[in-house]
Amino acid sequence: MHIPDATTTATHCPYCALQCGMLLRPEPGGGTVTVEERADFPVNRGALCGKGRTAPAVLSSRVRLTEPLIRTHAGQLEPATWEEALDAVAEGLARTGRAYGPDAVGVFGGGGLTNEKAYALGKFARVALRTSQIDYNGRFCMSSAAAAHQRAFGLDRGLPFPLEDIPRTGCVILVGSNLAETMPPALRYLTELKANGGTLIVIDPRRTRTAEQADLHLAPRPGTDLALALGMLHLIVAEGRTDEEFIAARTTGWEEARAAAMAHWPELVERITGIPVPRLREAVAMFCAPSSAMVLTARGPEQQSKGTDTVGAWINLCLATGRAGRPLSGYGCLTGQGNGQGGREHGQKADQLPGYRKLTDPQARAHVAGVWGVDPDSLPGPGRSAYELLDALGTDVRALLLMGSNPVVSAPRAAHIEDRIRSLDFLAVADVVLSETAALADVVLPVTQWAEETGTTTNLEGRVLLRRRALTPPPGVRTDLEVLHGLAGRLGVEKGFPTDPEKVFEELRRASAGGPADYSGISYARIESEQGVFWPCPETPPTPDQAPATTTSAATTDPATTTSAATTDPATTTPAADPTPAGATAPAAATDPAPAPVHAGTPRLFLDGFATPDGRARFVAVSHRDAAEVPDALYPILLTTGRVVAQYQSGAQTRRVDELNAAAPGPFVELHPRLAARIGAVDGSPLAVVSRRGRAVAPARITDAIRADTVFMPFHWPGEGRANTLTNPALDPVSRMPEFKVCAVRVEPA
Repeated sequence: MHIPDATTTATHCPYCALQCGMLLRPEPGGGTVTVEERADFPVNRGALCGKGRTAPAVLSSRVRLTEPLIRTHAGQLEPATWEEALDAVAEGLARTGRAYGPDAVGVFGGGGLTNEKAYALGKFARVALRTSQIDYNGRFCMSSAAAAHQRAFGLDRGLPFPLEDIPRTGCVILVGSNLAETMPPALRYLTELKANGGTLIVIDPRRTRTAEQADLHLAPRPGTDLALALGMLHLIVAEGRTDEEFIAARTTGWEEARAAAMAHWPELVERITGIPVPRLREAVAMFCAPSSAMVLTARGPEQQSKGTDTVGAWINLCLATGRAGRPLSGYGCLTGQGNGQGGREHGQKADQLPGYRKLTDPQARAHVAGVWGVDPDSLPGPGRSAYELLDALGTDVRALLLMGSNPVVSAPRAAHIEDRIRSLDFLAVADVVLSETAALADVVLPVTQWAEETGTTTNLEGRVLLRRRALTPPPGVRTDLEVLHGLAGRLGVEKGFPTDPEKVFEELRRASAGGPADYSGISYARIESEQGVFWPCPETPPTPDQAPATTTSAATTDPATTTSAATTDPATTTPAADPTPAGATAPAAATDPAPAPVHAGTPRLFLDGFATPDGRARFVAVSHRDAAEVPDALYPILLTTGRVVAQYQSGAQTRRVDELNAAAPGPFVELHPRLAARIGAVDGSPLAVVSRRGRAVAPARITDAIRADTVFMPFHWPGEGRANTLTNPALDPVSRMPEFKVCAVRVEPA
């Protein structure tokens, strides 16, 4: 193990929701850092993917923004001072609000912002701008899973258990995740699962690097994951594999959910999904054979216009077999963005206040308003969801402040969204690089990035982590907190927007106290000493007669041997912090009062009960329905989209790293040899993919690892190969998630 010394800083990767631990060492002469292994961090145990290893490349002034830019009357972005830039942004936002009302001003955030920045941005929208029009790109990540979590369990946390539990369960069903490419260090949990005798079922229309690890790979037609889950539940009921004792004791709604599932008999499901009935039976047998099992979903089933119901069907599968709220079992979502979890917990989402409180709850409004020092009635109500906000630009929403997102590349129906952004009266973008969206702005504000600032993130396990500043940012760059402080002052709000991230976190703790995502017992010092703290973590633990039904926080027992405590294995998990500081003398027990008890955090949720009023999980009756678009004579092929290992999200940062571009230089269209032969495609030749929303062109990549009725495109690139030019913005009625993962297209040589 490498022990950090005075020249290294222990921190976390800026990319995906694993938030892998790493050490940063400043290079001689300053200005940048090198990445070193941090084997002591339990999530990645030193392993890093290529994106993490090369993350410091984006710190270079050669690729990043180092001074504010203002668009001149001639239409060019030209350098400006910070005072000029902040004045221009404040005036642009204020002018729009005066002319059209506060809701004509929008705010769009990002799932990569730290908890402190997400919290401050939500507060800024509601206190300084008084607008309801705020949402963030995390709506495009795991919002369907979050909605399904809330419906079934009463609480949304990506994984209700730590990653370390995965190798110890009996079977994992992985739905719509290419873990080997999206978060490579996590693949070890699946290889360890198999080494321990467990089995892996991967559900994906492509035979990905992850699917190649599976004991069973099911390749359903895109958009039919809901039918697949219902068909499996039908077989579980028909074969007598349900856990009737668990259903009776810990759930409600089973009769309705069972009736809905029984309408999806195996032969019907085979016709819908393309999965043969014997393979369905094999999957059911594998899932039900061991005493413990998990279902993990990612964007595949979630980014659909029925994503909430689809995730709900997989949750029903867990509940019907007693695989939830028990050790080494349960449903979990593999969050995508680095702070996709924390980003929505603390106020960026259109309908939420800090602590995962509902904006429509009078008590929640009163609590948060009290922390903010404002009248609860002054807080605006819920606004538009992410796509609906972007779609309203230039009409109802006339000015926009955007932080940490690149919707010109990442939004569905991207050409339309680009037109909407261009039609704004005023656009201000705070970003690290001149992204495709920033290039359209009236004012661009250069901000610090992960290695140049301190702040917390919350990874996919619900583990709150601390990134420490490792080097000084360039002179012309400021933090997002400094930007919000400067803008708030210019808008007449002189107090309430500190620039010190720890002060912001202390306020966040108070604002979240008592909420579903309670961070009040978490501090920077505690995060460092414990390798992260799992929420919920109230400031003090409940007394035995006050223990909530959702969790128990004692970190004393092996979860494999108990069903009553939210526990962690003492051999693998850091215990609660010792209240006596290192180097101090413990008080004498005979003369001094005992120290206040410390809540241990909650690695495992729901073992004592679910976060519903009666402590029972809710079955939700769901039925299959088609995707918003199905193939027809004009658009006979299905398109699905996703990521490749060397690029990340819209590619705004990774496309500026030479090593990553060498590995993944541009977009492509993956198609089956039979489809290629039918349309006359040649490997490497340009293909046009056309949907009802537009046309994209990229080289053909012919492989038998994809269904013959489906093509795949990665979504990291702008220009003519922009996959999101094609994608469908049809929204899930509950989560408001767009249907990124399936639309009808035609494919032809370009």
